[in-house]
Amino acid sequence: MKHGIISAPQPEAVEAGALILRAGGNAIDAGIACALTQGVVDPLMCGLGGVGSATVHVPGAGGAESFNFLGVAPRAARADMWESRIVGETGDGFGFILKGNVNALGHQAAMVPGNLAGYWAMHQAYGRLPWADLCKTAIEFAKDGWMVRPHVYSYATQDEGALGRVHNSDILGYTEEGWSLYISDEGTMHRPGTWIKNPGLAESLRLIAKEGVGTLYGGALGQVLTDDMAAQGGLITMADLQDYEVVRQPALRGSYRGHDLATNAPGGSGLQVLETLNILEQFDLNGYELGSPEYIMLMTEALAYAYNDKRTRVGDPAFVDVPVNDLLDKSYAQTLAARIRNGDKAVLNRLPQFKESNETSHIVVFDKDGNAFSMTHTLGAPSGVIPPGSGFILNGCMGIFDPRPGQPTSIKPGKSYTSSMSPTLVYRDGAPYLVIGAPGATYIPQAIAQSIVNCIDFNLSISEAISLPRIAVTQSGRIDISNRIPRFVEADLHANGYETQRSYLSYAFAGVHGIKIEDGVASGAADPGRDGMALKI
Repeated sequence: MKHGIISAPQPEAVEAGALILRAGGNAIDAGIACALTQGVVDPLMCGLGGVGSATVHVPGAGGAESFNFLGVAPRAARADMWESRIVGETGDGFGFILKGNVNALGHQAAMVPGNLAGYWAMHQAYGRLPWADLCKTAIEFAKDGWMVRPHVYSYATQDEGALGRVHNSDILGYTEEGWSLYISDEGTMHRPGTWIKNPGLAESLRLIAKEGVGTLYGGALGQVLTDDMAAQGGLITMADLQDYEVVRQPALRGSYRGHDLATNAPGGSGLQVLETLNILEQFDLNGYELGSPEYIMLMTEALAYAYNDKRTRVGDPAFVDVPVNDLLDKSYAQTLAARIRNGDKAVLNRLPQFKESNETSHIVVFDKDGNAFSMTHTLGAPSGVIPPGSGFILNGCMGIFDPRPGQPTSIKPGKSYTSSMSPTLVYRDGAPYLVIGAPGATYIPQAIAQSIVNCIDFNLSISEAISLPRIAVTQSGRIDISNRIPRFVEADLHANGYETQRSYLSYAFAGVHGIKIEDGVASGAADPGRDGMALKI
């Protein structure tokens, strides 16, 4: 490895990051260049209008850091503004369905975006190359065009309307600009292989390359956004943009079987990853056959207990007293492990449910100097709003807030939603061993925990670890299983009192991307369920 290694779900974006590494940039530079390009070539998943979270390791900087740029609810938002519109909760607990989809589609669905502020904050802290250099490849793809890939198309044409969600074609075509960019004469997303050019986004990126983030958070681009909000009954104002701040703090720390871990602080879900691993640490997993019914049942309960704590006890720490120390106490994990041994199944109290969307992307980078970068960024479920002429879609993250007042994740002005993002670093003997993360909504922390176990407990390669069939827990007593889990295993789960829901996907439940560094050699892998790749430079 002469320069570094990078993995992400989009080949074009991986190449953008690789070019930065080859030009002398570090892992942080490469990750940001990759992210900016992802926003062009995967417009439903992420972009300038989105939110995100990253965990960054720079040798000699005093420890890993968490950068949360999860966006915030605008000043005009109120806890009870949608209480009378509640229909139900999404299937994996990552959002709520309201009458008229006011929290999911249109101008009120967007919270103050944080992605660009986050990229800038990390670059200012640790970047090596000039900011404008990181924008070049993204500008080129927006100007010259990019080809629609299979995952972009399949996701954009996925019909969620029957399950209570807004159809993705309706999101893409919500504005005239979106319709002209992404929708074919057939009324759906352009087919794979179609070239898409986005001159408005190219111009926005040129402005950002020249002026930095100020153009969005108080400047010309911000004015375009807020004028549109005012004209269409949206909530975001210029004051909301000007006052937005990235939350930078030491990473949340934990341990697992002699390895140290660093992950994002609340309101991300790194805490859920650490709690899951604390529970599993109480069991000798090598005594189980990987993928056996007994193993799956143990993993199910560990995932469920940690997920339940996240749902009921974690919120934006600026508004909610999150009991981090209690949840990460090893003795608490021992108590939960004792319940599992006694056959006590975790209970998840849920509203009526619908399927949730997974509009998120991830990047992992490790460079020759030992810098490590793991970042997840998202549009939530996109609002469909494109500020006129800007070329980028605004997030729909207001739909993730709980519309019931008095909950840890209820709406409040200036409050971030509780994200499932869990960008994580694992250390062995004080040096990075795993750089890992995933897109995939509520499945994210569950998929990351399973992949870490695969590497540490079963000593699998990073490719094997993220490719094994995964499970997920979203409802009490039910295990979501991928289509590669044998039906004879499923029958044993039924015999032990569990319901199952089989995914039609062979590679289901988030899209883990990772890098493993062992004996000084780095290897990377991209989740086979996405279109991505890992590239060593």
